[in-house]
Amino acid sequence: MNKITKTIVAAASVALFAASSAYAATVQGTIKSIDPDTKSFTLDDGKIYQLPAESTVDKLQVGIKVAVTVDDKTGIVTSIVKSS
Repeated sequence: MNKITKTIVAAASVALFAASSAYAATVQGTIKSIDPDTKSFTLDDGKIYQLPAESTVDKLQVGIKVAVTVDDKTGIVTSIVKSS
């Protein structure tokens, strides 16, 4: 393989990886309300965050500070951890 071909293959691989990667945003806030029926919760910013269908809200508590990571494409929470 010549140098130009290797460069094209490497660039294509990077582009494919970037295109398939999920984009995520992380926000922090305090849980103000929890809705077990819709598996969602609201932070003190007023925004409602949706948990995945297979999740439960059992461990969430109103008043705790959390860091929430949300998939930008689906809007579904991918991670939630207690923060200080």
